[in-house]
Amino acid sequence: MDYSGCSFDNDSMRKNAKLPKALGKRLQRLRKGTNLTQEQLAEKVGISRAYMGYIEQGRNTASLEVLEKIAKVLKVKLSDLF
Repeated sequence: MDYSGCSFDNDSMRKNAKLPKALGKRLQRLRKGTNLTQEQLAEKVGISRAYMGYIEQGRNTASLEVLEKIAKVLKVKLSDLF
């Protein structure tokens, strides 16, 4: 594979690592604002409670499909998750 033109410096990698954590905190606030537990939200979205927890902790990055489902359940626009 040719990775020329791609930047993999430590600074950009650290900045990108912060994105899942920020998204997770935002999801957690929105979820709590609707009085849903992780288990309830996960069930409505069709994922496991453990996976939902990992997303909120920033340990896993959800697919766009999962994020769309989460936004729909929370009754927010997808862009509101960010």
